[in-house]
Amino acid sequence: MDAAALAAKWHDHLVVERGLSDNTVSNYDRDLNRYVTWLEAAGLADLNQVTTQHLEAYVADLRRGVGGAAPLAASSAARALVVARGLHKFGVAEGVLPADVAAEVSPPSSGEKLPDTLSITEVAALLDACSEDSPVGLRDKALLETLYATGARVSEVLALVVDDVAGNEGILAVTGKGNKQRLVPLGSHAHKAIDAYLVRSRPVLSRGKSHALFLNARGGALSRQSAWTVIKQAAERAGLEKDISPHTLRHSFATHLLEGGADVRTVQELLGHASVTTTQIYTHVTADSLREVWASAHPRA
Repeated sequence: MDAAALAAKWHDHLVVERGLSDNTVSNYDRDLNRYVTWLEAAGLADLNQVTTQHLEAYVADLRRGVGGAAPLAASSAARALVVARGLHKFGVAEGVLPADVAAEVSPPSSGEKLPDTLSITEVAALLDACSEDSPVGLRDKALLETLYATGARVSEVLALVVDDVAGNEGILAVTGKGNKQRLVPLGSHAHKAIDAYLVRSRPVLSRGKSHALFLNARGGALSRQSAWTVIKQAAERAGLEKDISPHTLRHSFATHLLEGGADVRTVQELLGHASVTTTQIYTHVTADSLREVWASAHPRA
């Protein structure tokens, strides 16, 4: 089904059968034209060719501002997705499309904003701020190294048990949302920190109460609140003034991978994102970095 033809048919349906106001229809038409233009540029004039992944790419492009267009705010991109979804839903209702490929595409959340991302130097300072002269210091070092090395959510790291890291050969199985498991590289620094913690620290902290990898001073599993405290205190010792949380390390992990040349799909897998649209937000950070470098270095910036 030709996208432009279906869009025109849906326009008539909104005006005649649904009786929407001129202003509402005008807003719909603007986003409809935006979507049809994007499809044509992507060689997807036939809506039967469009997949869920294409819709995700469309939202990501709206947020980035490709083709000379200004980047859209999350709320504007979400509205544009609603219109694209409406077109596909209308096509299914009319019997010209076999399935609604847009139904499962998640819009960017309104007011979407990344927390502060640490530079590689700042991450190193944070990790070096953990003392390795005490059982708690060794635990803190292993915790922070693991968070940054894997990009895992703090809840995922705190759910690890000792058997998860025993003989893992540098690959860690992390259980994420929906009980889905993914494999992530652990890295030599995190592996070394965990080994030191298991040999010199965990036996001191353990009271035989828990199989959790990371323990508190009483031998129980380390809580999310305690993990936040660990990071806040390390940031203070490192002299970092940014508002740092466990998620800051996750964001830094993703940003540093993309800046180092990793593709978005790989980072999506490592982070455990169900949709690449969620991961695409990190490309804005790297694009901003590129613009800053270009502006300061290019002779005709």
